[in-house]
Amino acid sequence: MRLRSTLGDARRRMLCSLHRRVVALGNSGPFVSFAFDDFPRTAYTVGGSILKSYGVRGTYYVAMGLMNTSNDLGEQFRLEDLHSAAADGHELASHTFSHTSSRRIPLAAFREDVRKGYSAIREIESLASTCNFAYPFGEVTAAAKLALGKEMQSCRGIYGGLNGPLVDLNLLRANSLYGDVDRLDAAQHLIRENEKRKSWLIFYTHDVRPNPSPYGCTLRLLESAIGMAVHQGATVLPVAEVLARCAVQGPNTCSSL
Repeated sequence: MRLRSTLGDARRRMLCSLHRRVVALGNSGPFVSFAFDDFPRTAYTVGGSILKSYGVRGTYYVAMGLMNTSNDLGEQFRLEDLHSAAADGHELASHTFSHTSSRRIPLAAFREDVRKGYSAIREIESLASTCNFAYPFGEVTAAAKLALGKEMQSCRGIYGGLNGPLVDLNLLRANSLYGDVDRLDAAQHLIRENEKRKSWLIFYTHDVRPNPSPYGCTLRLLESAIGMAVHQGATVLPVAEVLARCAVQGPNTCSSL
């Protein structure tokens, strides 16, 4: 187990150091973004309601191939959820089409699945996907980081930590928000540290329900984290709007997808 952990740490350091596309966050922080991956219906019907109660919005990383399905995260989103989330001002971002790991298929096939997922959202009338992307399962390869870094405005992983003062757009750091309020201390620590550094903190989760999956959280945990971020004075925004505040516009506009 120790060897596996050591190898994992070495891989993470390598991927964070390679093919970086760095921008300065500037002095406009602290920012906090709440993101939902895949996404289960409860991420919007419950999570979206909590965000709305605080007057803030989030980012939904959409894997269109999961629409109208169910899995261990619960019922996945429906078409009407996409329209409702967009109408509420949430960001619809890309998460591939098939929710496929970049480590399990050739790079060309992975890029095609990214393209297909991005296009599937934009082909729906009145919807648009931003050029922001999250790796399914958080699994990144050096080749995928290099290739997608040329095509997407940002790519997000699941390596923990804060973004700033320099931000690697090719592998944004993000922190899991899983479990119940017994996990709140860790989230509060990150929010306080983010405030101190005036950096950018991204939380991600999946389902939001009283008995969540191992990859989701309870209503109490999500509401407590959002409430603290707001009350501590952080600017809570979707990923795309943080990048806009920092004048990050590209160079990519997904035109090659």
